[in-house]
Amino acid sequence: MNIRQEIEERERINLSPYAMLSVNSQGRKEIEEKCSIRTDFQRDRDRIIHSKSFRRLKHKTQVFIAPEGDHYRTRLTHTLEVSQIGRTIGRALGLNEDLIEAIALGHDLGHTPFGHTGERILNQLNPNGFRHNEQSVRVVDFLEHKNDKMGLNLTYEVREGIRNHTGSNQSQTLEGQVVKYADRIAYINHDIDDAIRAGVLFAHDLPKGPIEVLGKSHGERINNMIFDIIKNSMGKNSIINSLVVGKATDELRKFMFDNVYLNKNAKSEEEKTEYIIEQLFKYYMKNNNSLPKEHLDIYKGMDLGIEDIICDYIAGTTDRFVINLYYNIFIPKPWQKF
Repeated sequence: MNIRQEIEERERINLSPYAMLSVNSQGRKEIEEKCSIRTDFQRDRDRIIHSKSFRRLKHKTQVFIAPEGDHYRTRLTHTLEVSQIGRTIGRALGLNEDLIEAIALGHDLGHTPFGHTGERILNQLNPNGFRHNEQSVRVVDFLEHKNDKMGLNLTYEVREGIRNHTGSNQSQTLEGQVVKYADRIAYINHDIDDAIRAGVLFAHDLPKGPIEVLGKSHGERINNMIFDIIKNSMGKNSIINSLVVGKATDELRKFMFDNVYLNKNAKSEEEKTEYIIEQLFKYYMKNNNSLPKEHLDIYKGMDLGIEDIICDYIAGTTDRFVINLYYNIFIPKPWQKF
């Protein structure tokens, strides 16, 4: 018995009957030889961490565009917080932490520069629409490469969890459901923290009802929300929270939308970012060959609309890259000869 098999046996003995065991995975699109050390879900986690898309998350907006302050969240730090919260819940419930971690680390790989603003504009510009969760799956299935092969060839469960981490979607695995809750817990609380740091909110602005239920401090709220999920999901085949905490969470989320996510001060630069993405999209629609050769080469021999190709390119850029790209294309360069 090798190390991987020992881990798989420990999963069988120790995890909840509702957990997704590595040996029960529906597998990969392309069959691969098993690793002697890592389970399939561990391999997926490692492939995501070593991908270029994962590294680019450090320069993608969470809420505040291209933040200069050292302590504001980016899409990368958000991802790490989701992973930590998810693993805490998963360990308490006896679920597969490796699967949770892989889904969490990959859930936002398809996010655009400038956060949900970029997502909204690309969705408007592309006749086929654009959703960051679907784009995240597209990244791991198609846009990332492993050993010169298209896609990372991840397991079905990781891909399914990534796709269903948001909106009305519901993952088939409890591990995927945990990530969905962890995502919400993370962004509501760290966005409050960042909004207070930015002066957009003050602690006394937070709605009293939800705060009395969830807690006054950042740590209290996260702890209480996690504990509530664990308490209400223990021994069950679904991940749920209590009605009281669920209602308080929804009210706090609505407050954040009204006062931060749609706040004109927090979003004072939003129109500019919308303009940048829109102009770049229109430019590439007229100048397809101006897209980088290495990007166009991905689609050789494929019958794919140019709108999707452009969306793939723009969505894969970072805040600072897309700003510099706009500058290089549209801002006249000074004459250098004297």
